[in-house]
Amino acid sequence: MASDRPTKRLDALEFRAWRAFIYAYSTLVPTLDRELVGALGLSLNQFEILNRLRRAGERGLRMSDLASRVVLSPSGVTRAVDQLEQRGLVERSVFEGDKRGYLATLTTEGRTLLRRATSVHVQGLREHFLTHLSRTELQHLVSALEVVLDGEGSPLPPLTAHEVDGRGQSTEDT
Repeated sequence: MASDRPTKRLDALEFRAWRAFIYAYSTLVPTLDRELVGALGLSLNQFEILNRLRRAGERGLRMSDLASRVVLSPSGVTRAVDQLEQRGLVERSVFEGDKRGYLATLTTEGRTLLRRATSVHVQGLREHFLTHLSRTELQHLVSALEVVLDGEGSPLPPLTAHEVDGRGQSTEDT
């Protein structure tokens, strides 16, 4: 909550942590985006939409629900889904429960491209992010970011049984 009273400045460690987080994000995300666009003509945002639709399964997602689950404005989601639909990767239909809304579903072509895109994305994650961190550093990073998310009232959703096998290994590529 904003206040009119002066706030204490960040100390050196706080400022360094914030700068490192923002700089890492602003370095890695465009790199991963460029790799996907270069390999498959698919932006990172479009990849995320395809991934969310795959996780939703045959039933798809309402456009409003999709917009609430990705880091895009509602108009950005609409624009991205328009582009994916033009490529035959996504279909939209009127949502039966509410004729005012639309449902987005992944097509067979979308699933095929998503598999290829996932391979490119995982390779990029390993090369540009994971290779620089030890397992212990990864655990510390996860713990720290989960504390932030919990503190903001937006905890990281747990992985579903479909997303984790019996050994705690991700069955997802991202």
